[in-house]
Amino acid sequence: MVRHVLVLIGLAFAVCSVAQGPRTLKPDDLKGLSVRNIGPANMGGRVADIALVPGKAKAFYVAFAIGGVWKTENAGTTFTPLFDGQETLCIGSIAVAKTKDEKEVVWVGTGEGNGRNSSSWGNGVYRSVDSGSTWEHKGLEKTHDIPRVAVDPRNADVCYVAAMGRLWGPNAERGVYKTTDGGKTCRIR
Repeated sequence: MVRHVLVLIGLAFAVCSVAQGPRTLKPDDLKGLSVRNIGPANMGGRVADIALVPGKAKAFYVAFAIGGVWKTENAGTTFTPLFDGQETLCIGSIAVAKTKDEKEVVWVGTGEGNGRNSSSWGNGVYRSVDSGSTWEHKGLEKTHDIPRVAVDPRNADVCYVAAMGRLWGPNAERGVYKTTDGGKTCRIR
């Protein structure tokens, strides 16, 4: 008898859980909430940049100000960390282009460029020719902060780098740099 009652209770729970659909969020659900400032010291998890993969609707890279580079192939359902083995996880910008043979070339400028107590500096520019599996440091290590990189979508070897330099002091590696050979050489523009 007890076994039959337990089976009936189990079936009732199963039917009830299947019958419930997803709950939709309505504006009234948020009425009691208000925006509040939690202070400048709690700034973890900032997204510095997002780079879409040409020709892949569900694939993109996310560059975090103090968390490295991550990639998703399924529209953000899961992410894979790609930059954990490098000297810095402080990212300012990321750009992606495809080669003629459909390889994803990823350029990363390190150093966030938004001076605050929770940011850190970088050590130059990195490039990956295998979708972020491996990275090669391409130089500009004294730039400190690189808030923007831009790659030519027709030629992944051409990249522009906006080097901000140290926030509070002089340094020679400031300005907009350009490479046309995949980072072997880099000239100020």
